[in-house]
Amino acid sequence: MQLLKTEQKNNVLKSMIKILKDNKQKLVEQNQKDLALFSKDDQALYDRLIIDGKKVDSMAKSVEEVLNQEDPVGKLISKNTLDSGLKIENKTTPFGTIMIIYESRPDVTIEAAVLAFKSNNKILLKGGKEAYYSNKELVSYWHQALTENGLSTSWITMLELDRAETQKFLKDNANSIDLIVPRGGERLIEFVKTHAKCPVLVSGRGNNFMYVSDKADWKKTLSVIVNAKTDKISACNALDKVLFNKNIEGLEDKISELSDVMKSHSVSMVANGTLSGLDDEITEVASENIWKEEFLSRKIMFGTVDSLQESMDMINKYSGHHSSIIMTEDDSEADQFMEYVDSAAVYQNASSRFTDGGAMGVGAELAISTDKLHHRGPLGLKQLVSNKYYVKGNGHIRE
Repeated sequence: MQLLKTEQKNNVLKSMIKILKDNKQKLVEQNQKDLALFSKDDQALYDRLIIDGKKVDSMAKSVEEVLNQEDPVGKLISKNTLDSGLKIENKTTPFGTIMIIYESRPDVTIEAAVLAFKSNNKILLKGGKEAYYSNKELVSYWHQALTENGLSTSWITMLELDRAETQKFLKDNANSIDLIVPRGGERLIEFVKTHAKCPVLVSGRGNNFMYVSDKADWKKTLSVIVNAKTDKISACNALDKVLFNKNIEGLEDKISELSDVMKSHSVSMVANGTLSGLDDEITEVASENIWKEEFLSRKIMFGTVDSLQESMDMINKYSGHHSSIIMTEDDSEADQFMEYVDSAAVYQNASSRFTDGGAMGVGAELAISTDKLHHRGPLGLKQLVSNKYYVKGNGHIRE
């Protein structure tokens, strides 16, 4: 693969920022075509689809942030000279060609492409049909930026394939894809893992849990629950389940207060055991399967546990291994939770909404990885490279 100079890549990004700003109204108009065709039955997907002036500014800012980040390619990881005189260096290198399959969110067309391009990877964008006009417009801007700087438009490609064609494309791997990132629900992830002939890095579901200890500060707990649940209901880092320690002093009164707060934010509630009887608006759990469900809606579930250990076991069993929270003023208890719980991000006394590239200081992100290879959490610019060994000898042979 051709290795571009940092200046070449940055010039393309500068062009893209200007093109986005110059075409703000046109992009919003193309997005209106997608919105007009979309059924609002799935509010979370609809929310993710919307492009307005503020969203375009955010896209331009994402490109600018990556522009200002250090080029991740060709960085020295290690260097060693053996006793034999053999010189060995390990450096970062591009993956090659990355494919991302995503639903609804046209801003992914910006973030995925800018990260892939700056890290010297080609990218194949397979967006959902619900964002067709928005994605088509955005890719045309990328192609304009590339052309203005004398580069091939093949660096960034939009795939217009239906489900059957996508299946064949994955199976044949005619484009020599080096990595696929499915960014969506469990059905999409399973579809890609079943048919792909190359490594798949999973951007998993949320279904995020909070454990409220009997050593928690209730005022902080209320604030964090409200933010984690209502700040952006369609986000994969939104809160779904809250487990309360049965020994919390005045638990019933606290649940009643929380119920009133949730109702004020139009959040429906379900609960297991005795908690469901504390308020007429709290519905009793109908099936155990709900513990595994990611809501992506104004819905939250409450449960009780006897101990910290029980909460951790439940989270590891049912959650999406995305983000987990403990509310406690006991740091040793928090440390135990954060070490034991198997999630990409673990929190003490803070909202799960921080599991985001920008909020964590990573910058733009390709996805939130819930895999353990090769990286977990926000996939930013530094995570979109592999590595290569450079070995220099002088007629060396192994004996």
